[in-house]
Amino acid sequence: MMKRLLREPLLHFLLLGAVLFATHGILSRGSISEPARIVVTQGQIESMALLYARTWQRAPTDAELQGLIRNHVREEVLYREGLALGLDRDDPIIRRRVGQKLEFISENSDAAEPSDGDLQAYLDLHPAVFAAEPRFTFRHIYLDPRRHEKTLAADAGRMLNELNSPGSSLDASSLGDPTTLPLDFDKAAASRIKNTLGIQFAKALAGIAPGPWTGPVESGYGMHLVQVRERTEPRIPALAEVRESVKREWQLARRIAASEKSYQNLLQRYTVTIERPGLGREAGDIGSKGRP
Repeated sequence: MMKRLLREPLLHFLLLGAVLFATHGILSRGSISEPARIVVTQGQIESMALLYARTWQRAPTDAELQGLIRNHVREEVLYREGLALGLDRDDPIIRRRVGQKLEFISENSDAAEPSDGDLQAYLDLHPAVFAAEPRFTFRHIYLDPRRHEKTLAADAGRMLNELNSPGSSLDASSLGDPTTLPLDFDKAAASRIKNTLGIQFAKALAGIAPGPWTGPVESGYGMHLVQVRERTEPRIPALAEVRESVKREWQLARRIAASEKSYQNLLQRYTVTIERPGLGREAGDIGSKGRP
């Protein structure tokens, strides 16, 4: 009877099923008892405490530090589970952030200090970027268009004749209309004049030769009679005067070049196919000529 039972195919099937079920249970229990590890290092804890201190201007208490650690673990758990579910895929914000981090690494891969020769060469190649502004020493007389109305041109001409007449001792400060604007500018940079009296006035001033009174010159406030006493032309400064500015621009240009070089190297690993459905002929033609 026993021999006959042992030869039954149904019994063999049941025994095999029992073995598979038991094996699955053992493996399942093993996977639950051995979860993925999260290690919070001493360096990470010190970084948390340092960031907290910089933000709140004091060191965290023990309870606050424990809270920071719990938040870190929570973030790590959620991050890993999100990755496991593929939540990072097709997210434009995450794509952009990861790309920015890679660009940052590329840009800062070469932290070499520039020599004076490097900086001088950069200054020679980009003189307009570092050129000292032109400066003007001048005075002006303000004419309010609302006070003069139709007589503005005649009044301005009369004042100019009086001011420029030979041997004239006329006090310019006694002429013109009341204003809160400064009447005298001493070695004022072009940018200051532009901010004070406007772009139109600054452009006109650049074309006035030192010497006689001239005008009227228009500003955002009204009209002016102007006497330029001295003008300092723009010049290329010596490296010692603008070394830090040149160094910043040199480093920025180097980072941009490093980033572009890294990108072009990475691009060689890919074959890029760009489909442009629905675009007009002109847009498609332009796009097909450019590189990604």
